[in-house]
Amino acid sequence: MLLSYEELLAYDIPAVAQEYTVRDTQLYALSVGVGQDPLDVNALQYVDEQYGPKVLPSLAVVLGYPGFWLKTPGIGADTVRLLHGEQGVELLEPLPAHGHVSGKTRVTEAVDKGEKGLLLYSEKALTDLTTGRLLARTYATHFLRGDGGMAGAPTQARPVHQMPASPPNAILRANTRPEQALLYRLNGDYNPLHSDPEIARQAGYERPILHGLCTYGVITQVLQRYLDSKGKGSLKRLSLRFSAAVLPGETLEVAIWDDGSIRASVLERGVVVADNGSWATF
Repeated sequence: MLLSYEELLAYDIPAVAQEYTVRDTQLYALSVGVGQDPLDVNALQYVDEQYGPKVLPSLAVVLGYPGFWLKTPGIGADTVRLLHGEQGVELLEPLPAHGHVSGKTRVTEAVDKGEKGLLLYSEKALTDLTTGRLLARTYATHFLRGDGGMAGAPTQARPVHQMPASPPNAILRANTRPEQALLYRLNGDYNPLHSDPEIARQAGYERPILHGLCTYGVITQVLQRYLDSKGKGSLKRLSLRFSAAVLPGETLEVAIWDDGSIRASVLERGVVVADNGSWATF
């Protein structure tokens, strides 16, 4: 990376204004797997305006999205080897099904892991431009495997949520689809790692992988389905640590604890893909 530690923390990522419609909200829900069961009337609340529209909390990650800003000339990050390490969303109030919003993203910390790479922590504030209210904050950690050795950066990563030793209260499954990454990219994340086989091979994968944020959205809708079935209210906060990639077409098995913990694995490979997860409701 060409930027110094001080320059990276001070780097001004331009705010992104976005007007989104009910159609955008429905597209997002479909892109994270809602509506696969044609007899699930509850799912229609997210994808059919006659029944809703309800809004998944994870929609906040694609609204006011700053794009792949690390590829901006002058930053010099090794974006081919970049990994999405953690993701979190915290709503201040339920998201409207349509509106005019602004997303302002900033780097909050960088942690140097030497030869392993650089941990980059960022936060996005999502504001309703009509009312001026803060709607949500989203949090992300990216692991830049080719950018370690940053002088002046701290070396201690932030702590993660500790998982309980007890069995989960529920285990739910969600199928991903072979073309799901191609559908999800229409939300605005056009990273070729998720569409171009050659780029995926250069990054060390046998084929294009699912966006980390798509995996996050699938887990969100599974968790909200569980909360709806138990009458536990609407999801306010969800944080996850990604531990492996999901290949489009694989099945996610989501383990949920009522103490506010969550973990997800790929059923076919028996691999944990999202761990140290925590959630809370309004």
